[in-house]
This record gives sequence, structure tokens and C-alpha cells, in this order.
Amino acid sequence: MQITQILLQSRLKSVALASTAIFMACILVMYPEQAFKSSLRGLTIWWDVFFPALLPFFITVEMMMGFGVVHFLGVLLEPLMRPIFRVPGAGAFVMAVGFVSGNPMGAKLTARLREQQLVSREEGERLVSFTSTASPSFIFGAVAVGFFENTSVGIILALAHYLSSILVGFVMRFYEPQAPPSPPQERKTGFILFRAIRAMHRARVKDGRPLGRLLGDAVSSAIQTLLMIGGFIMVFSVLVHLVNYVGITSFLAKGIANLFSLLALPPALSDPMLGGIFEITLGSQLASAAAASIPLIYKLTIVSVMIGWNGLSIHAQVASMLSRTDIRYFPYFCARVLHGCLAGVITLIIFPFLKPHFSLLPTAIPAMADPFIPVAVSLWSLLKMGSAGVAVIWMGWTACHLFRHNGLLPYKR
Repeated sequence: MQITQILLQSRLKSVALASTAIFMACILVMYPEQAFKSSLRGLTIWWDVFFPALLPFFITVEMMMGFGVVHFLGVLLEPLMRPIFRVPGAGAFVMAVGFVSGNPMGAKLTARLREQQLVSREEGERLVSFTSTASPSFIFGAVAVGFFENTSVGIILALAHYLSSILVGFVMRFYEPQAPPSPPQERKTGFILFRAIRAMHRARVKDGRPLGRLLGDAVSSAIQTLLMIGGFIMVFSVLVHLVNYVGITSFLAKGIANLFSLLALPPALSDPMLGGIFEITLGSQLASAAAASIPLIYKLTIVSVMIGWNGLSIHAQVASMLSRTDIRYFPYFCARVLHGCLAGVITLIIFPFLKPHFSLLPTAIPAMADPFIPVAVSLWSLLKMGSAGVAVIWMGWTACHLFRHNGLLPYKR
């Protein structure tokens, strides 16, 4: 009986997937002009925004992994990451890079750590759940400056987004409590900095690639990943616009509007929310352009939920990267739902406290013709967030080390 039920579910899944593909093919044939324009828009976004923004990060990160930096941080930050998030110290590298460079870097690096056996399957599922975040350049450059024309909005969104991400990481530490942890990279003898340097040297020697080959491999891997990301962006750009063009979204938006009415949120924000479920850039743009009569706090709440959710376009990218490993997608999906809800609640809480200080914050930058990442804002945001992240991690490690040394924080491997 159970085998029959499994076979039936498998066949229904096959029929559903095939029907969806046929439906998409029919829409593409029926509306070729709209499909072409949507695809071109996705290609433009990828080429003008994602390719130049992510390529240097991808190359640099690949080289850092080849040089053993992951192993260095893994030993150095083990006392911080294990007690708080139940992931090895190497997760600090994924966390820092994911927070600064944004999606889908967290998933890419988590998959790499799993391939190198630096994390267990459960640790990888915990790690990817809270390191898949939006970048500061997207929050400040695209959303705050490009859409809302107000840098103060970016501060509220960033606080809500990153605080809720850390909370998700803490909640996920209780996921699979019986799963055994990955073994430590170094024996706990000697000064921790020397042990970290020793681990980095061993990893570099084990890798063995000369600088020229390492650089070539990094460029090749980065471009291959970016081509995959570009394909997903184009596909979902076509999907969102064609589904909207044939009128399917209006039916779905009514259901979201009814839900918003129950939650005391403006039903007029149902269309932006629906767009954000598919693609957060589109949803954020629609939310910023919503009726002026809608209070700003509700617009920002919806945008926070969308950014925490990540959008189905990023979900597909993450699922593709995790498919090379045994890390499961479902924990990531649940974490995205939790992240979106927490980000929305935090936005509602902090907005009344920060709104009176808006006049003291930097003045808004005029909207640009292309409402995406301004180079100056992007680089400055990355510098500030990267420096702050390193400082917070180092202070946290120091405090954790002192607490353990004085017997205030028990720690077991």
C-alpha cells in the first residue's frame, strides 16, 4: 500500500512538472514579443548589475579558499560559531562573505565547504539558512536610493534584514539536535592564532596549485556560476511578466489582499508582495511606487518580508547550487519564511524609534535613470559593512574566549 502511494505521488509530480513546462512553452509561443522584451530586460539587469558586482567577489573568494583562508578562519572563530550557531568556524567565512556580497554567495560557499567535508550535512543546512542574505549594495543602492530615493530607508531595511538573519541562525542551531558535529580542524593545543596559521598552511600545501592556475580556475568557476545566475534571472523575468500579462497574478493577488486585510495591512500592497514572491527587485520597485496614501511603515514592512524571503528566482539558484551536495533544500525554504516574517516584525518595531531621526541622517540621493546599484554607494556600503562585520566577529570571539576562560561559558565539541 505504501509503495503504491509513493508511486502515485511520483507520477503526479511528473505530470505536474510536465504540465508546467508545456504551459510555459505555450505562453512563449503565444506571446513571443513580450517574452523577448522580458528576456532582454533580465539580460540587461544581469549584465549591468550582477555581472560587474559579483565577478570580482567570486574570483577573490575562490582564491581565498585556495590559499587556505577558510581553514584559518575555521580555527580562529571556532569558539564563536560552535556555541552560537552550531556550525564550524569555517562558517564565519561564509557568513562574512554572504553578508557583504549577497545572494547566492552563501549557498555557493556552503556547497563548497560540504564538498571539502568541512561541514556535515546538517551543519550545511544550518549555515545556508542564515547566510543567504541580500547585499548592502542592493539594500542601500537599489532599494533605498533607486526606488525610495531615501538613504534613511536603507538603514531601517538593513537593520531589520541582518538582525533577523542572525536570529534565524540562532533558531536553526536547534535544528537536528542529535546530528553529530563535524570534527575540529586542529587539536586544541597551543595558541589559537598559531593553530589557525598552521591550518591555513596545511590547506595551501594540500591544494598545491600554483598562482597562475589558481587564478585561472577562479575566473573560470566565477564566470560559469554567473552564467547560471544570468540564466535564472532571464527565465524568471520572462515568467513573471508573462504570468502577469495573461492575468494569472490578479487571481493570486486577491488571495494575498484577503490575507493582508486579516493582518491589518493595506490590501493595495498585495500586487507588490506577489511580485516580490517571484523576484525581490520587481516587488521592491512596485512597493515604492504604491499609492502615496499608504504609510511608509507598511511599504517598508512588505519590502523587508520580500528581501528576507529572497524570491523564487534566488530560491532556484540556491537549489541548483545545493544539488551538487547532499544538503537539502527544504530547511532553507523554511528558514526563508521565518526570515521574512522576523524581518517584517522587526521593521514594525524599529520604524517608530528611527523615524524621528530621519532628518539627522544623510539626505536622499536623487533617483537615477537606472534604479540599480550606484557604484559609489555600493563600494562605500561594502567597505562599511565589511569593516563592521569583521569588528563584530572579532569582539564576539574575544568575549566568548574570556567567558570560557573564566568558566562562564561551557563549551563542548
